[in-house]
Amino acid sequence: MPLLLSKLASLPEKPVTIDWSYYRKTIAKAGMVDEFEKKFAALTVPEPVDTQTAKINTQEQEANKSAAAYIEASKARISQYEKELGKFKSMIPFDQMTTEDLNEAFPETKLDKEKYPYWPHKPIAEL
Repeated sequence: MPLLLSKLASLPEKPVTIDWSYYRKTIAKAGMVDEFEKKFAALTVPEPVDTQTAKINTQEQEANKSAAAYIEASKARISQYEKELGKFKSMIPFDQMTTEDLNEAFPETKLDKEKYPYWPHKPIAEL
């Protein structure tokens, strides 16, 4: 693939013009150069119709929209995490906490002795 690209890059943008008068002088058969010139002038190389650029542009716009939405959601998550971090910074150090302080700071650690009166006061599946 790189060989093809380098070859294409080395070619000029427009092809070199053909000096038909030189060939008329050089070639002995009359009319042959005129015939070739007419055929060459009539030759058209069809270029493929570009059908993918519009699709790519719409995909790019959709990707930009989803990226912007992701950035907004990320900013919301960051603000939530900063609030949680502020909570952790303002909390009593763990080595100075009592069980009540721990249960107040983290309600999910509180054992429900009314619902589960027997030790470990949690369902076995949650242990």
